[in-house]
Amino acid sequence: MLDRIKASLPSLAPAEQRVARLVLGDPRAFANLPVSELADRAHVSKPTVVRFCRSMGYDGLSDFKLKLAGSVSEGVPFIHRSVDVDDKVGDVLVKVIDNTVAAFLKYRNDASTWAIERASEALAATYQTGRRIEFYGAGNSGIVAQDAQHKFFRLGVNAIAYSDGHMQVMSASLLGPGDCVVVVSNSGRTRDLMDACDIARKNGATAIVITATGSPLAAAGHIHLAADHPEGYDRYSPMVSRLLHLMIIDVLATAVALRIGGARLQPLLREMKNNLRNKRYA
Repeated sequence: MLDRIKASLPSLAPAEQRVARLVLGDPRAFANLPVSELADRAHVSKPTVVRFCRSMGYDGLSDFKLKLAGSVSEGVPFIHRSVDVDDKVGDVLVKVIDNTVAAFLKYRNDASTWAIERASEALAATYQTGRRIEFYGAGNSGIVAQDAQHKFFRLGVNAIAYSDGHMQVMSASLLGPGDCVVVVSNSGRTRDLMDACDIARKNGATAIVITATGSPLAAAGHIHLAADHPEGYDRYSPMVSRLLHLMIIDVLATAVALRIGGARLQPLLREMKNNLRNKRYA
């Protein structure tokens, strides 16, 4: 919730921005103070405080305070950082979705378009020369790698995904100049992925890494696509991180598709759709 408020700050009216900064400065106090005190501290009117809450998508101040109190709790270990043990299903729905939306908005505001541009250019160049594109991931990130392979396979790209550490190392050993490897990791500290990335890079392949800033893997690739989020990889189940990685893959696939060009892709995708029609009930 706090990440969502930060991401929305530039789009708010000046008076509502003062309320937002009050929330961000001391969320626990905001959740407990009366509206009159909040208005005085933010130097706004009481209706402005309520209007800010509604601008953020809540029914009013009471609803906003309820959700805010939940978002600044410690969460449930190994389940979700924003969810409390006594939350009702409605609370879980709001918290999980808000947490994800906030992470997406933060990524939209912080993402390096320069890095995405470099990554899409490298992938498109590999496609143009008929060289190999490989996706590596472990655990949940292995599922993201498989999704990436499926996305690029539909574009006619010679791509494959590996989630087994031995297969990653063996396949990376066969890569060379002109090939491209995309390594996905939440923590950026998985040894198998680090080993495979190092081998691919030493063999001359272009290494694109999708992982957290400051991690060992972030420094191991040629191109780093930062996937930063508030979800602790050692304490909570991967939820936001997995969705963020999938979104980054979607962005890459779309950017590469535009570089390949509609004249080449449209007939291919049209034929694929037509061939799939008899697989569905009318």
